[in-house]
Amino acid sequence: MDLPDFGIPQKLASRMSMAEQHDYLRAKFTRRGALRAGAVTAAVAGAGVAVGAASPAYAAPAVLTSTERRGVDGSLAAPFARHLQYGADPKTQMRVSWQVPFAVKKPYLRVGTSPWALSVKIDAEVRHLSTPVLNGGKIAAAEQFYLHVGLDRLRPGQTYYYGVGHDGFDPADHRNLGTLGTFTTAPQRAENFTFTAFGDQGVSYHALGNDAVLLAQNPAFHLHAGDICYADSSGSGTAGDTYDARAWDQFLAQTETVAKTVPWMVTTGNHDMEAWYSPQGYGGQNARWSLPGNGPDPVNQPGVYSFVHGNVGVVALDANDISYEIPANFGISGGKQTAWLDRRLGELRHHRDVDFIVVFFHHCAFSTTSAHASEGGVRDVWVPLFEKHQVDLVINGHNHVYERTDAIKGNKVGRKVPIGERTDPTRDGIVYVTAGAAGRSLYSFPVPDSYEGHVADRDSVDSYRWVKGGTKATETVEWSRVRYTNYSFLAVEVEAGHSPKLKVSALAETGQRIDHFEIQRGRGR
Repeated sequence: MDLPDFGIPQKLASRMSMAEQHDYLRAKFTRRGALRAGAVTAAVAGAGVAVGAASPAYAAPAVLTSTERRGVDGSLAAPFARHLQYGADPKTQMRVSWQVPFAVKKPYLRVGTSPWALSVKIDAEVRHLSTPVLNGGKIAAAEQFYLHVGLDRLRPGQTYYYGVGHDGFDPADHRNLGTLGTFTTAPQRAENFTFTAFGDQGVSYHALGNDAVLLAQNPAFHLHAGDICYADSSGSGTAGDTYDARAWDQFLAQTETVAKTVPWMVTTGNHDMEAWYSPQGYGGQNARWSLPGNGPDPVNQPGVYSFVHGNVGVVALDANDISYEIPANFGISGGKQTAWLDRRLGELRHHRDVDFIVVFFHHCAFSTTSAHASEGGVRDVWVPLFEKHQVDLVINGHNHVYERTDAIKGNKVGRKVPIGERTDPTRDGIVYVTAGAAGRSLYSFPVPDSYEGHVADRDSVDSYRWVKGGTKATETVEWSRVRYTNYSFLAVEVEAGHSPKLKVSALAETGQRIDHFEIQRGRGR
């Protein structure tokens, strides 16, 4: 029997990789050839700002049409969905991205060190996504216009004001001053700061609630561990997936209150594979975000990169590449991502300014939920590298709960870390946090919750992990320390100086603290 959506034989569809799905869709539905996208390269004098290509290796995923729509007044097209991303060097690089509801003439960004001195004007790069009706109408048509400007040679520790506009809409006009945003580059030398993290957000009132509490933490940056907006509601990476590109419009508008001032650093989850746009399903990601291009393959795996802020090195990974559970993109890097990870972790561990290494990605290394539990591919391929380089903290999503492990070494408890305790990764092992309760519907645990003010410790939990072939292997684990089945996110206070530490807290959507512990390297307990 054929699937009515694509006309792909069902047995074939069940085995198709993302690349095979993309080739099929493009062969059947593409109306005109591939698109091209220009890059902005001119240097801009003044205010310590230079502009470069917003994404160093952007591959455009759809047909680029004119950036002019005749007969439509540009004043009717207000920019929205502003979001910031760091470049590879947060001290000197920022990427500004936004949306317009339809094509506009000459989009640009104004930037300066005060709201009344936005004299630097920079042309924006246009990335246009065109989605036709697919899947028997289950994939809705959409025309989306994303604008990007890459700012280089910024001053460390400097706050900048910016506004985005186009012909007919000038952010420097007194009527539009309320649309201005700000950002602050990372400091030249390490100092105390906070960052936040979660995964699996989507669009909901709970997502808005988490964003409000998150913004109150005044984070320097935010990490989003994949499954960003759920335009693809299935997440299976199969040919029958439904998809609505317009969900991205809702998500980016929802997120703007935070992301217009806080760099929003994302990576890719299983729901972020969208076969129409590129062979790996990440063409939409490339159109909507301008992430650091210093990973092994920024076009085909844009969610793999690293940066250093203060005394913390951050590494983002694409766990679809090694997932036993959802294999649509299994092996897409041919091992290059893992080789890069090994090399990059070694570089960060020997970096004279880096005290801590934080790694974030989607699929959980260690979790006990009844939904996805633990990803054996991560345990087999990456966990040995985390231990080799003594990673300090690993943050995942995928399971829509909060769960925190004891310190783990060799897949076993290296040291118990009760709520409020301190751990030393050089001796105890690594703490893994699942922070996947950012806004989507919640999962459950096979045992009761246990969190701050409501401790119900268990000696062990019966769970499972995914193994090669996409099957489950049952296991009884002792490392599940904190479990909380409500909306929440992670906040990490970073202390620099002679005794650096990470003070890690989990906060509920209400602002209530549900967990906290400290990480300090080689300083005793």
